[in-house]
Amino acid sequence: MNIVPYLVKRFLRFDKEQPFIFLSALLAFSGIALGVMVLIIAMALMNGFDNEFKKKLTVMNYPLTIQPKFYGTANTDLLNDLRSRFPELSFSPYVTSAVLSRGGDQMEGGYLFGVDFNAEAAVNSVVKEGLKGGVPEGFEVMVGKSLQEEFLLKKGDKLTYIFTQMEPGGLALTPKIKRFKEVSTFNSGLSAYDKGFSYTSLDALQRILGIPSNLYDGIHVHSPNPEADIKRISAVLPDTVSIRGWWEDNGNFFAALKMEKMSLFIVLMLIILIAAINIISSLLMTVMNRRSEIALLVSLGASKEEVKKIFLVLGIVIGILGIATGTILGLFGIWVLSTFQIISLPADVYPTSTLPLDLSMVDFFSIIIGAFVIVLLSAWYPAKKASEVDVLTVLRNE
Repeated sequence: MNIVPYLVKRFLRFDKEQPFIFLSALLAFSGIALGVMVLIIAMALMNGFDNEFKKKLTVMNYPLTIQPKFYGTANTDLLNDLRSRFPELSFSPYVTSAVLSRGGDQMEGGYLFGVDFNAEAAVNSVVKEGLKGGVPEGFEVMVGKSLQEEFLLKKGDKLTYIFTQMEPGGLALTPKIKRFKEVSTFNSGLSAYDKGFSYTSLDALQRILGIPSNLYDGIHVHSPNPEADIKRISAVLPDTVSIRGWWEDNGNFFAALKMEKMSLFIVLMLIILIAAINIISSLLMTVMNRRSEIALLVSLGASKEEVKKIFLVLGIVIGILGIATGTILGLFGIWVLSTFQIISLPADVYPTSTLPLDLSMVDFFSIIIGAFVIVLLSAWYPAKKASEVDVLTVLRNE
């Protein structure tokens, strides 16, 4: 009954006569541990970046946006109706225009939004934070941190906006130009949005664009569960307007991230597969070196299944030790990287300056199960060869 664990412990010991067998097993253990550790940290990083991008893009693109179709309008009546039907959601009307912002000799393209800042603060946490520096009133504006740094703006400086809308000027049409006073800034963590988006009061932009006070270019909606709420809202909207979710404008980006994550998982799993080859070679060398002992065991009454089980357990023990060690090292690495700012990221490229780490349970168990399956398959073939040793031939020659 105790022959299997006894022989497994014996075969795991260092053999002075055959040190290479032990070295091969040690390399297999190290390779599996390294592969599992790298996989855990890599998957945590991929999940972290994925979640960070989702969080930033959800805020700046808004969970849901209601826009008029080419023949329709979004107006005050629609806004009030939605607020009465869905009191648990937040709605913010807006008007917008493509603009060129000019500061000194520099120019930057983007969009100027006219919003009701009280309503906008309920749907956009970035704007809400920026309002702590001051609430734009009249022809005042809130700009992104990247634009402020590029134009070297200080609070109270004037910023010129050139609108795409044309107006008569002498014998020709010229674009509308208006100067705004910069009173506050926001920082979304995404440089493209900080440069491209600016916010002013709803009334001011409606007056510049000649839009009646009861008409809007759209309505931003904040929802904790936009995938479900888009269906509820869409069911009550008139045919003159449509609704879009933030994911519909960023589907290709997140599909690419998902593909990259899957590719990285497969490539790094190959590290474990390569390490598992060392398990095969180590066990095969053990089988060749222990042929006489195997034959003697069988002649004394051990079954072939018991012999197979010995080497199968031996390979699984090496693999499980490697998986356990790699898991501990991987989790420790995540703790170190998330606790200490060892690596700093450029804020103008990534949504965060520190490494975002988030290991999901699905990824964690996929790594553990995948590694265990590779180990199990690697141990099965040498165990099968051990059970097929010809007892009579080995005893006759030995």
